[in-house]
Amino acid sequence: MEKRPFVTKEQIAEIVKTYPTPFHIYDEKGIRENAKAVKEAFSWNPGFREYFAVKATPNPYIIDIMREFGCGFDCSSLTELMLARAMGAGEGEIMFSSNDTPAKEYEFADRIGAIINLDDITHIDFLEQTLGRLPETISCRYNPGGLFKMSNGIMDNPGDAKYGFTTEQLFEGFRMLKQKGVKHFGIHAFLASNTVTNEYYPMLAKILFEQAVKLQNETGAHIAFINLSGGVGIPYRPDQEPNDIRVIGEGVRKVYEEVLVPAGMGNVAIYTEMGRFMTGPYGALVTTAIHEKHTHKEYIGVDACAVNLMRPAMYGAYHHITVLGKENAPCDRKYDVTGSLCENNDKFALDRMLPEIEIGDYLVIHDTGAHGFAMGYNYNGKLKSAELLLKENGEVKLIRRAETPQDYFRTFDGLDFYGKLDFNI
Repeated sequence: MEKRPFVTKEQIAEIVKTYPTPFHIYDEKGIRENAKAVKEAFSWNPGFREYFAVKATPNPYIIDIMREFGCGFDCSSLTELMLARAMGAGEGEIMFSSNDTPAKEYEFADRIGAIINLDDITHIDFLEQTLGRLPETISCRYNPGGLFKMSNGIMDNPGDAKYGFTTEQLFEGFRMLKQKGVKHFGIHAFLASNTVTNEYYPMLAKILFEQAVKLQNETGAHIAFINLSGGVGIPYRPDQEPNDIRVIGEGVRKVYEEVLVPAGMGNVAIYTEMGRFMTGPYGALVTTAIHEKHTHKEYIGVDACAVNLMRPAMYGAYHHITVLGKENAPCDRKYDVTGSLCENNDKFALDRMLPEIEIGDYLVIHDTGAHGFAMGYNYNGKLKSAELLLKENGEVKLIRRAETPQDYFRTFDGLDFYGKLDFNI
């Protein structure tokens, strides 16, 4: 699959007159089309809801688009809960999937009507002590352990993950919760990350649906929903075939008809919590080549760094790069594309074959629409970039301004320090 950016060199040249690089830019048209496709793919289930993973792209403008398509929100922290609530999410429209959770976060989640998704059996007593009671609806996160395998091999290692109840704990937990007055139950699982195969969700659904039937039969708990969570990935590499969400939705429907309907559970709602799939391909980090270095290797230095996109440094993750205006030029030069952090892993690409890059060229780093800007940090005193939205009509809107040195220093409360800084830069 050929990867083409959703912006042109001419567009970027115009944008940088107002908003200098680096910046993240999002494609509103692509996000809308994808949100619509997800909704349609699961429309066979009357109770379906996508709980967009706020952690992926925590920006009110993106969240507002998701709201238009009926999405709820998957939150994992107090500030994410606050953001979803401020954007109008009401009772049952927030899934609070957290771990090692402070009491005050459970209190706030309960107060705003979020569905609490417990990560561990010990959290049952912790939640009850925190609230003085248990909510009528509770979800439990399930981790069967071992390796998760599909036809194309091992996909992930749930047994090494810190999340979720074991099988035995899940049954014991449901019995405890039912005894304590919980009336409606959900099951949640995330067993593999960024799968680029239409098999994953149907296979996960079969595991969860069969477990749900056993749980309802053995504990008498009313299973109200089954949350397939995330894990549906995107093709970061050009040689990967993208997932077909409609094929995935149909695959889940078939398993639903085979397992749940015969068990008298044909009214169970299906939930998903996709972040990467919803927005990942529709964001890009735009950066400018500002240095070249010829030593033991050929280096291109850009004005972005791992602060703007952490995934390559953190995971060795691949992100495709397009040199704007040179899309059709031969990729006959081998470069490391680097940022300016005092860390040797601050590289967007290693030994990457690209067209010849000249100082001033604009580079588009693809697929940063999820877990891109959101994972930013301030090491080396670096400042987070702006976020822009490319509207469907071609207009560009600033949806988060770039940080300033003033922002960086503001949190030194109680020190006679801020007034001594010279901001005449």
